[in-house]
Amino acid sequence: MHLQRTLKKEIFCSSIGLHTGRKVNMTIKPAPVDNGIIFIRKDLSNARPIPADFKMVCDTTLATSLGSDGVTVSTVEHILSAFSGMGLDNAIIELDSFEVPILDGSARPFVNMLKEAGTCTQGKFKKMLVIKKPVSVKEGEGRAMLLPSEELKITYDIDFAHRAIGKQSYSVIFSDKNYEDKICSARTFGFLKEVEFLQAKGLGLGGSLDNVIILDDEKIINKDGLRMPDEFVKHKILDAIGDLFLLGMPIIGHFVAYKSGHRLNNLLLRELMRHESSWEILTEYDQKKSAKLTSCKIPSFTILDAVPI
Repeated sequence: MHLQRTLKKEIFCSSIGLHTGRKVNMTIKPAPVDNGIIFIRKDLSNARPIPADFKMVCDTTLATSLGSDGVTVSTVEHILSAFSGMGLDNAIIELDSFEVPILDGSARPFVNMLKEAGTCTQGKFKKMLVIKKPVSVKEGEGRAMLLPSEELKITYDIDFAHRAIGKQSYSVIFSDKNYEDKICSARTFGFLKEVEFLQAKGLGLGGSLDNVIILDDEKIINKDGLRMPDEFVKHKILDAIGDLFLLGMPIIGHFVAYKSGHRLNNLLLRELMRHESSWEILTEYDQKKSAKLTSCKIPSFTILDAVPI
């Protein structure tokens, strides 16, 4: 379960984009070992592939966007969260638009697609980054940090003045089962006045009660309400898992956040990599010899039926 994984077969998806409101066609293809996740804009001739890398983040307003040579791909956090949650390491994502389809506003549809297509192990170990010393960033009231821990743990606190949200806190030990059961179904959320403002500017045109939890000044206006009482904080965790996946390898450490978001999550990864004494990468050699693993618990990926290729 510590080997790299890719898809058994291609996945095709067609749905609207959050900002354009237009249909986006997306194909997810298997990829070789050490390929990582690559985005390709098929609607642009000669567009260079964009790797899912924290250094490629070009905008964190409303969503995480990647960019290279003027070519961008937006709203990548939900699909990357699903890949991270289910242990997928290598894939090529082809799009005919600048944004990933929003689907239902959570990562659940992507998880279901991965389970239907299946994954296969690729005969080479995942690299893993172990946090050795605390690293933190702060901006305004927001804070995010990575602390030493024997396993990947996520603790997130939010605090909104809105009566339907308020203060929420949640902590989870990372595994594909916990991700699927507790995190991946949590939907994105927004406030009616903000949605109306964005749509007046030609943005968020695909946002609706079908893919966003929308709140007016007093309450949630979605007819069916929440999927879970703590859906707001769990969606923040879902986003953070996608943002942290841009490191390119699983993390063994404790991610702690308070009123964080896409920008702080990315700043944390940049700060982390600037402090080489704060981390260590476990290589294939380390894992085969079981060296350096006595105090670490590797994230579990056991749900998807993996057959070696």
